[in-house]
Amino acid sequence: TFGAGCFWHVEEAFREVKGVMTTAVGYMGGKTKNPSYNDVCSDETGHAEVVQLEFDPKKVSYEQLLEIFWSIHNPTTPNRQEFDVGTQYRSVIFYHNKKQKDSAEQSKEEEKKKHAQKIVTEIIANQEFYRAEEYHQQYLKKKGVKTCRL
Repeated sequence: TFGAGCFWHVEEAFREVKGVMTTAVGYMGGKTKNPSYNDVCSDETGHAEVVQLEFDPKKVSYEQLLEIFWSIHNPTTPNRQEFDVGTQYRSVIFYHNKKQKDSAEQSKEEEKKKHAQKIVTEIIANQEFYRAEEYHQQYLKKKGVKTCRL
């Protein structure tokens, strides 16, 4: 489960990767049960906008998914990606097992070598995932665009 800014952009980056079977956008890492998009945007629930993936490790490795994660956002900006500002846009990896945790930590160490600034990406154990409202699911695909940038 990855948080790297607006979940529409993150989902689009992973959705067509060979081996990614499903994507779902939602919220993770906060204190409010069953938060809505408006709740999360209040910056008071503590949730990050995330994309939860199901993938076939025979077709795409977790390490390859981590490479995509690092490439689609700036991991040095706390609580911000481009024009999106707030704790819900933080850089975070929620791992689902020890192997994922170890791989995420190793990839973060490698990523540090590429940046002059500190990497602020959190690596946290998987928490309860709250699926976002249906209109957010595959939002960019529904709109027929690849990015929400103007």
